[in-house]
Amino acid sequence: MTRLFDLLYNQLEQNPLQKAISARDASGQWQSYSTQELVDSAEKAASGLVKLGLQAGDKVALVAYKNRPEWLIMDYAIQMAGLISIPMYPTISSGEYEYILNEAEVKVAFCGGLDLFDKLSAAQINLPELSHIYTFDKSPGRPFWEDIFDTTLLKEVERIKNTITGDNLVTIIYTSGTTGHPKGVMLKHSNVMHVVVATSEVVNLNPGEKVLSFLPMCHIYERAVSFVYCYKAASVYHCGTDNLSGPEGDLASVKPVIFTTVPRLLEKIYEAIYNKGLSLEGSKRKLFFWALKLTDNFEIGQKRSLLANIKWSVADKLIFSKWRAALGGNIRMIVTGAAPCPLKILRVFCAAGINIKEAYGLTETSPTLTGNTMEPNGTLLGTVGYAVNGVELFIDKSSGNYKEDEGEILAFGPNVMVGYYKKPEINARVFKEIDGKKWFCTGDIGKMVIGPGGREFLKITDRKKELLKTSGGKYVAPAPIENRIKEDFLIEQMMVIGDKQKFVSALVVPAEEALKNWCLHKKIAWTTLNEMIQNKKVLAKYQKVLDSYNPEFNHIEQIKKFRLISSPWLPVHEDNSEAELTPTLKLKRRVIREKFKAEIAEMYT
Repeated sequence: MTRLFDLLYNQLEQNPLQKAISARDASGQWQSYSTQELVDSAEKAASGLVKLGLQAGDKVALVAYKNRPEWLIMDYAIQMAGLISIPMYPTISSGEYEYILNEAEVKVAFCGGLDLFDKLSAAQINLPELSHIYTFDKSPGRPFWEDIFDTTLLKEVERIKNTITGDNLVTIIYTSGTTGHPKGVMLKHSNVMHVVVATSEVVNLNPGEKVLSFLPMCHIYERAVSFVYCYKAASVYHCGTDNLSGPEGDLASVKPVIFTTVPRLLEKIYEAIYNKGLSLEGSKRKLFFWALKLTDNFEIGQKRSLLANIKWSVADKLIFSKWRAALGGNIRMIVTGAAPCPLKILRVFCAAGINIKEAYGLTETSPTLTGNTMEPNGTLLGTVGYAVNGVELFIDKSSGNYKEDEGEILAFGPNVMVGYYKKPEINARVFKEIDGKKWFCTGDIGKMVIGPGGREFLKITDRKKELLKTSGGKYVAPAPIENRIKEDFLIEQMMVIGDKQKFVSALVVPAEEALKNWCLHKKIAWTTLNEMIQNKKVLAKYQKVLDSYNPEFNHIEQIKKFRLISSPWLPVHEDNSEAELTPTLKLKRRVIREKFKAEIAEMYT
């Protein structure tokens, strides 16, 4: 197998499924495609694309609000027709759509959900290359995606497939743009296929087992995972994040063995668990927090005394088993990536028998570079795992002022991108030749640490572009500070400030439910979050929280002042104002600094 669509045919030949891909219909019932139906639909769609007059190398855009079988079918169809897919986030503005569609010279677009057809139509006015827009949702007067299905050119599709190799460009994925205009990452079939095969080797998944897919497939993280699921012949259930939990939710309905997520969703699950514990009374409350306290010093593979084993057994039966049941009861592994996961979150879930495995990669590396695994000696908490097969890592200390053993992470391997589309000047900056090898500069800072079995594990310490430099010339890495302090149940979001300033400060978004519970416990009358962040007792509590963490950092890294913010930072706003988070929930630091410049200025007055 050298082309990504080979994975679909491999499933058909080796492990055909009656329920290869499923999603809920308008009535809320699960509807499924068999492997054969996926192949047939993809081939008909590919034939239709050729009939539209598209030529090899032409670009086709895909965008949908939720993961759905139609998106995946069109992805395979675009590949089979020798075309290049341009996946896009559903939450970006019409202006951003126009920028991407124009630069990529997209000729046809497929969309699904809410206002996407209108957004693309608005952008189309200034896009002479964009000739067709189809929708995945039947609506009067709008071209429906199945309208292109055709069987007259299947032989031509077969001929085209035979001309495609692993070196063909398969997709251009535009990054989420934390530092300006998004950049188009060019990936070949072989780039992504290497990650699929390498990660499949360590994914404990059997044919027909159920998995849940809710992270957006427009991001290479979930898209590559979807190809892994296809390779392993898993039964995939597409859904959104709005109906995951509860007795009627998708976790309870599907009972998956694996799913992928981002740390923010894990933090929300933990917050919900913690708040439920706060609402308990008497012995139940004491038992809950006793069990939670046990997780503080948990390590993978730790040895325990007989007494400790009895304690853990009691905690598991009375507390942790309920957490696993809330996730469907069958979870074998949850993979988290796209942003750093707080160590406390990893400890709590792993201690409760919910195996969270943190991985690391970038869109530019298809994406996976490293991962913790279920193998013996395969996990070291607090790291992003060890390099996947075929990938080499190098810690470059020459490009900055770093702490001991730290440096910029460089990557070399068959999964590294071709380059950025139409950006030769940026390509020249992100690749670095060392000892005859062309290394990709990730922009992340990290170090290698020796873990179980003598393996080298990668620890990310910060983003190169996010380093702060105080007016005293001292460098401060904000991410480790933010991730550590966000472990407190009262803190929802946080951003460290201090570039070109005398000291470090922070903007803090309180966890509203947790703060309500604390106020109730302290007999403080709750009004609104906007008013509560000015309450002297509330401010004193947050000062106490920050004071409790400050000793863990050196003097220059300690938070000297803070301001509470009443509105949560989001990846999209209903009023179309600029979002504070990227679609993958990373902080847009430039945007946050601009939005809260008055609060920041006040801290330094």
